[in-house]
Amino acid sequence: MGIEITDRAVKQLKHLSGSEEVPNNALRISVEPGGCHGFQYSYDLTEKSNFKNEEDVVFEKDGTTVIVDEISLGLIKGSKLDFTEELIGTQFQIVDNPQATSGCG
Repeated sequence: MGIEITDRAVKQLKHLSGSEEVPNNALRISVEPGGCHGFQYSYDLTEKSNFKNEEDVVFEKDGTTVIVDEISLGLIKGSKLDFTEELIGTQFQIVDNPQATSGCG
């Protein structure tokens, strides 16, 4: 069980990577201590040529690549990676996380 990547996230990853056909970058997701319930999500773009560590799990959809380390994956497995556009800004976001028992708010 991994994570699902929404079509909106794919579209934004292709846009940020500089190429709709062959994206040059991968999105790295990690879960770090902090936030309102002890964890927060971190998103970083990295070049595909030097992205993979031994403990990484790679997910691909429509030519885009998302990387999650094994520890973080345990905290977000079964979730969706989405891209949201709201009045307060735009962002990648982990949604529908079955591992989370509650959220901020």
